Amino acid sequence: MSYLRHMLHLKSTSRRSSRAAACAGVILASVTALSSLGGLHAVPAMAAPPPSPSEQAHAAVGVNAAVQRPSKTRVTAAVLSLDGGSGKPLLDGEDAPYDTASIVKVDILATLLLQAQDAGRDLTAQERALAEPMIRNSDNAPTNVLWREIGGAPGLEAANKRMGLTATKGGPGPKWGLTQTTASDQIRLLLSVFDGAATLKTDSPLNKDSRAYIRTLMTHVASDQAWGVSAVSGSDSALKNGWLQRTASGLWDVNSVGRVTVDGHRYLVAVLSDGSVSMSDGISVVERAARQALAATART
Repeated sequence: MSYLRHMLHLKSTSRRSSRAAACAGVILASVTALSSLGGLHAVPAMAAPPPSPSEQAHAAVGVNAAVQRPSKTRVTAAVLSLDGGSGKPLLDGEDAPYDTASIVKVDILATLLLQAQDAGRDLTAQERALAEPMIRNSDNAPTNVLWREIGGAPGLEAANKRMGLTATKGGPGPKWGLTQTTASDQIRLLLSVFDGAATLKTDSPLNKDSRAYIRTLMTHVASDQAWGVSAVSGSDSALKNGWLQRTASGLWDVNSVGRVTVDGHRYLVAVLSDGSVSMSDGISVVERAARQALAATART
């Protein structure tokens, strides 16, 4: 009898440990989703660097299986050659609105720089100390500060109007990650940053130094951020990625924008997606869509 009681005790202990691990995983996944939405109190202030994409994807494995609905993945890609051509992006998919997640951080920085230009000044040392981890590491804490500094959605939309964006609406209140945009609008934003034959047809309000600053940060993102559109060109790329997990469905929004070089030709690429069952699936969707859109562009 003592042996039987011992075995039952072990099984009970094992079940309690499994439930505790599952609860911890749910809490981690929820915090990750809230921080990606741009909530001001989602993450303890600068307590630790944000989890890498691979860590976030791993944390979600097995946790949301019971609540996830069947995947209804959407994806839209837009590609524009910087080296000439029609000057119009090639679209693959419906040019519909998507939530930006962290790709809006490029837009926030462009807005900050444009506002500084209007005031006749350079960015302060503190602003640079916030902008650089925002782009290179996709750090949310400094993004919260800069979102407030630019005036939130109204400030972003005023700058976007000057940069030619027509379908981007800033997120509500502090939730910059819920800014909505289209693939075409992301190409318009990138045209205000990168140089090439295609940009001769545009008149960027950002001056030379402002454009160079954004390009430098996008070219030197942290190694754990180097996925998405950069997969088509290896090291010769400049990019910003974004990802968030939806609270209601457990599904993922995964986006990637930037400049890539393929066979010596430079392209602006924007890929937006939602509805993936995991972050890793979303990354695969984005990278596959980027390759397909670039191949189609090269044939035209």
